[in-house]
Amino acid sequence: MNLVLASQSASRRAMLDSAGVPHEAVAAQVDEATAKESLIAGGISPRDLSDALAELKALKVSRLAPGALVLGCDSVVALDDGTLLDKPVSRENAAEHLRMLSGRHHDLYSAAVIAENGHAVWRHVDRARMHVRRLSEAFISEYLDREWPAIAGCVGCYRIEGPGAQLFSRTEGSHFTILGLPLLPLLDYLRVRGVLTS
Repeated sequence: MNLVLASQSASRRAMLDSAGVPHEAVAAQVDEATAKESLIAGGISPRDLSDALAELKALKVSRLAPGALVLGCDSVVALDDGTLLDKPVSRENAAEHLRMLSGRHHDLYSAAVIAENGHAVWRHVDRARMHVRRLSEAFISEYLDREWPAIAGCVGCYRIEGPGAQLFSRTEGSHFTILGLPLLPLLDYLRVRGVLTS
């Protein structure tokens, strides 16, 4: 049985490759911004938002790939006051996000949904709590010199597998979840389905 990743995320592809999971990647081509706006207007929680967006991507690609297991993923960053952060749209916007994160904790929800023949058949949402140290303006400037525009596609403005590790005083939760995919529960399901050897 084939696994299709409904994403072009380099981080998620690298995780699957490193774990020895055979897959192909296909861009989901969904209007994520409009969907997110509608879901937030309906009062959805950050956890459920990540789940709904992951399902949207999985279902979209599943309809185009009959018989395949299609994996949709999404990550949502929620500040300690409930504010949700999107991907930064400019270097200046990234600097604003980093100032908002500075000296506070936030929750990072990473959702994975598998669809088969146009129906969701498995899902898992995990949470990591991220404690950001106080960031000086000099650090933010130097950090963006190194990381912009590579982090333009990263909610929270960090790639923790790189210089983004310097933002944190500590983290709670799975490293895989922080990278954007609850990998271990996914591997369990893929063994059940025969994609991986049990």
